[in-house]
Amino acid sequence: MFKLFFLIVNYGMVNNLNLKEKFGKKFIITTELGPVKGVLTQAALEKASQYLPLDGINIHDCPMGNLRINSLAMANLVQRDLKVAAIPHFTCRDRSLLGTQADLLGAHAMGIRNILVTTGDPPKHGPYPSKAVYDYNTFELIALIKKLNKGLDYNGEEFGGKTDFTISCTAMPTSRDMDREIKRMEKKIAAGGDFFQTQVVYDGPKTLEFLQKAKPLNIPVIIGIMPLKSVKMAKFMDKNVEGIDVPDSIISRMEKKGASGIEIACDFIKEIIDYADGIHIMAMGDVKGTNKIIEFVNLILQKG
Repeated sequence: MFKLFFLIVNYGMVNNLNLKEKFGKKFIITTELGPVKGVLTQAALEKASQYLPLDGINIHDCPMGNLRINSLAMANLVQRDLKVAAIPHFTCRDRSLLGTQADLLGAHAMGIRNILVTTGDPPKHGPYPSKAVYDYNTFELIALIKKLNKGLDYNGEEFGGKTDFTISCTAMPTSRDMDREIKRMEKKIAAGGDFFQTQVVYDGPKTLEFLQKAKPLNIPVIIGIMPLKSVKMAKFMDKNVEGIDVPDSIISRMEKKGASGIEIACDFIKEIIDYADGIHIMAMGDVKGTNKIIEFVNLILQKG
């Protein structure tokens, strides 16, 4: 009797941690865990526990080639302690084809059901003389995970059981060639992608144009939001970060009217909330700011 009860509870928890079950039923809100210092996982978990209720927490995979705790292991801790769906980033950079499959089977055994597929920043950005692996690209990794979901390995051989991953892919609404970006999204969907989390965007009209073009793809799109900390940050990102455009009108609002990054982010959300499937808040560990955005979104949704 106890064993049956455990299986039912465990199944319910795993099912609740799969974002796929929520798409089309609610506006999705996700955020990021932020850097974890070495093995000081408890401090990171305690900070993340202060977030208001949300649907998922992303965990980076050694961004910019810097040392971070394994994203799959940290995802397991997030789900275990916070009972929130974890979305670990999984790069093509570090793992061989064999290691990739082994890690994914291990992730599934730990109850991880969401994976964000990404190329990964080259090791040259980091402090170590590491060599990138890149046995496959993102499209091939997506297809491989889909095969695992069917119980088949890279060679099409049954490995024993099957996985049940929901695959998150990246998209860039500010691409200079929007049609090309939509075609890349189509290719990711064809490979097996289940939903998209986009690069950070600030331009409302451009985002709406992107969402309109992506609508025929019939797949959930979660828009990336990053509150600006200062005018200096806004100008730096606009000039130096590929794929991010900060309109002059926003910089002017901050310079001349003293508008805060949170205020600007909330105004942006008002523009796109009826057209996007959710937002992904990248506030660089700012729990208070993230919670203000979550409260704002919940207020809009309550008003209908």
